[in-house]
Amino acid sequence: MFKNGDRFQKIYTQGVVTVSEIWVDTITGVQYLFHKDGNGAGFTPLLGADGKPVISREGLEP
Repeated sequence: MFKNGDRFQKIYTQGVVTVSEIWVDTITGVQYLFHKDGNGAGFTPLLGADGKPVISREGLEP
C-alpha cells in the first residue's frame, strides 16, 4: 500500500475550500485527521469508540 518511502501517506480526502483528509503514519499505523477551513487547520489522531487511536496494519513498513 505504501511504496514511496514517505513517513505519512494520505489515504482519504474530501472538499476543496473546506478540506478533510486522513493520513497514516507508515511506521506506527496510526491514522490522523487533518482538517482545514479558511486560515485555520488542525491535525489530530483519529480515535475509535474505545478512545484508542485507530491503527492501520495493512502496508506498514517492517
